[in-house]
Amino acid sequence: MSRKGKSALDIRKSTEGVTLFTISQATAATFDDLYIGQTFLCFIRSGTKKVLCPVNGELLAKEGDLILFPPESFVSLENRPLRNAAYQADGVYFADELVAEVFPEPARSARPTGIHILAAEQQDSRQILAQIRETVLCEDLPSPIRHHRLLEPLIWLRHHGMTLALPQDSLPVSQVRRLLETDLSRSWRISEVARHFAMSEATLRRWLAGSGHGFAKILHNARLERGLGLLQTTDLSISRIALECGFGTPSHFSDSFRKRFGVAPKYIRSAEG
Repeated sequence: MSRKGKSALDIRKSTEGVTLFTISQATAATFDDLYIGQTFLCFIRSGTKKVLCPVNGELLAKEGDLILFPPESFVSLENRPLRNAAYQADGVYFADELVAEVFPEPARSARPTGIHILAAEQQDSRQILAQIRETVLCEDLPSPIRHHRLLEPLIWLRHHGMTLALPQDSLPVSQVRRLLETDLSRSWRISEVARHFAMSEATLRRWLAGSGHGFAKILHNARLERGLGLLQTTDLSISRIALECGFGTPSHFSDSFRKRFGVAPKYIRSAEG
């Protein structure tokens, strides 16, 4: 199938609060202040990923390692391809409801746990990834069995000493992003977002200012980060991605992307452009 013929649904699979997808990147690039809304597991296939964690400092993950990102976190990271091969990883998002079933209230009210790496030398994570993939892709499983199997990876993480601290109250930026991400192609106005949260525009601005994020920046970053994700995980054309992310033209998307991430969108997929 041609690059332009595939859609996001060909690669990204979701069920029962779990989303599975493959990440590919041809050129090394650093991405600052990426927002991760849900618990995220990243299984490195090839290349390396350097992560700057506010809690645990600089971390470096290599082939076979598993990285655990907590929900509602802002991270800076660098994906580094091999000399003759793209950076590749498998990503899995877990909804908060699933995480809450495995990690009890005391763990959720503890201090932030930060990002953690389970090194390949400590434990082979390929089996747990294979189970996630099999469960997500199998359409014949009864819902209760599917649900139980999707909890097992989280139980496995807890067994290996990893903890997750779900936020007691969602950050203002998280609540606004969840709304905006329902349709990033829409021409969002701060007035309609304020009405959604039963606030005046002034109150919404003050609410967001307390967390250091303005509405325009939240919307712009959400669009660019969705674009980055689509470049890494789908074969959609750059023109289609630009429209789906709310940019009027592909050139506007490309210019904004290059300004934010320091690399043109085309180089995410091909080192030669």
